[in-house]
Amino acid sequence: MTATMTATTTAAGRLTALGRAEITLLVRNRSSLFVALALPALMVVAVRNSLGSLDLAGTGIDPDTALMTSGTGLALVLVVHMNLVSAYVARREDLMLKRLRTGEASDAEILAGSALPAAALALAQCAALGAAGAALLGTGAPKQPWLLAAGVLLGVVLMAVLAAATSAVTRTVESAQITTLPMLLLSSVGSGLVLPAALLPDQLARLGELLPLTGAMTLVRAGWTGGAEPAELATAALGALAWTLLGVFAVRRWFRWEPRR
Repeated sequence: MTATMTATTTAAGRLTALGRAEITLLVRNRSSLFVALALPALMVVAVRNSLGSLDLAGTGIDPDTALMTSGTGLALVLVVHMNLVSAYVARREDLMLKRLRTGEASDAEILAGSALPAAALALAQCAALGAAGAALLGTGAPKQPWLLAAGVLLGVVLMAVLAAATSAVTRTVESAQITTLPMLLLSSVGSGLVLPAALLPDQLARLGELLPLTGAMTLVRAGWTGGAEPAELATAALGALAWTLLGVFAVRRWFRWEPRR
């Protein structure tokens, strides 16, 4: 991999080389591959079963649209955040990150290139979910597809940045199962991944608005339903950007390129 990086002189070429190497490693790791491919689909099935028992009357969201929103959020958390935390920790512990820093790639390129496969896979799963919803559930096309696209892209970038930040407090690949749980559990309830935010009590809903993924999920939900005020959309976008910038600061300050000794 070092030889490949040395021979590459453009940023696009370096990112491609890093992404290709990361795909190879992902395919070889069965547990990571399961989390990236099978777990989101299984979670979507579980969410569909749970939504059938909820009363969504008066929320402006039908069960099928809620399922599309939940599936998108689950892909962001499971495929991007959880997968990348494990990947960054594994590459750090086997000294790959340290070796990559001796080549031409910048720190940002190393992190972004390593995140490309997970990001591409999440985007593909979101697209497949939308197509499946239209074909099997009759949801039709999103009411405002540009909002949906903006929410997904913001979510991918945010989850990748926070994954790099979370890896700084993750000592081993095994402990990544613990350090990624807060994002999954809090987002599942507060950001509407499993339980629609409209069903939460007012106080919990206000707290949920402060969570990292809520802004992106608000844009995703508005993209499907078309029902959101401009002020709400602006607040959601600013919230997602603020968390992204906070994550970038944390990565620059605390990200570790070598194992703890």
